[in-house]
Amino acid sequence: MYTVAVKRDFVGQHFLIGGDWGAENFWHSHHYVVEVQLEGETLDKHGYLVDIVDIEHNLEKIVAYYKDKTLNELPEFEGLNPSIEHFSRIVCQTLAANISAPNLSFITAKIWENEIGWASYRMAVNV
Repeated sequence: MYTVAVKRDFVGQHFLIGGDWGAENFWHSHHYVVEVQLEGETLDKHGYLVDIVDIEHNLEKIVAYYKDKTLNELPEFEGLNPSIEHFSRIVCQTLAANISAPNLSFITAKIWENEIGWASYRMAVNV
């Protein structure tokens, strides 16, 4: 299985809802790092799983959308606690909707909210 990955960082904000998480219940910023990994068993005629420029372009669009925003105010988080678990799923599904490569099997989005904590979401594509 081949894997190609790209990562970017950005600052975004959120506040947690639906429970008592202390300071996390109040508006605050995170220096997020998002890494996307694309997997597949075969390469195309150029020796690529997916053109890395295509991945970079799509990830840049995603990062630009979330950069300096408060997640709670965005429609995709309506009614959701803006956890990094939900965030990683949303990023993964967004990337999957915009990457077209017939040899892909899985896409994973991993989001770090600090130096030690991350969550990821992995989904099958073209399977």
